[in-house]
Amino acid sequence: MTPTATDNLKSNLGETGAHLKQAAGAAGDAIKGVAAAAGDEAKLGKAQVKAELADGALSGIAALESAGAASMEQVDVLMDKGRDLIESASDLIRERPLASFGMAFAAGWIIAKLARSGDK
Repeated sequence: MTPTATDNLKSNLGETGAHLKQAAGAAGDAIKGVAAAAGDEAKLGKAQVKAELADGALSGIAALESAGAASMEQVDVLMDKGRDLIESASDLIRERPLASFGMAFAAGWIIAKLARSGDK
């Protein structure tokens, strides 16, 4: 089973969080290294922070790309549900046309009454 766009979005957001957590850890290590060691340690820590932030940015971009596809998946699901609802209403109208007409007439009458009472 291939992963859906929603699954990809969740995966990319999880990876983004992991990279940001690692970046924070690398930043903390860099600060400790500066206090304990020479400038070389600070340069290495800075490079690690930059690398993790870059990886986090790439994961965030991938998550945003997946978000669009995930949104389209959800719209498609809603559209299918709407079509199913319309089909079931059509079937009901075909099965019981008089009852459907009566209900439509009653609903129209109630709406007209409510509209007229609002004019006063």
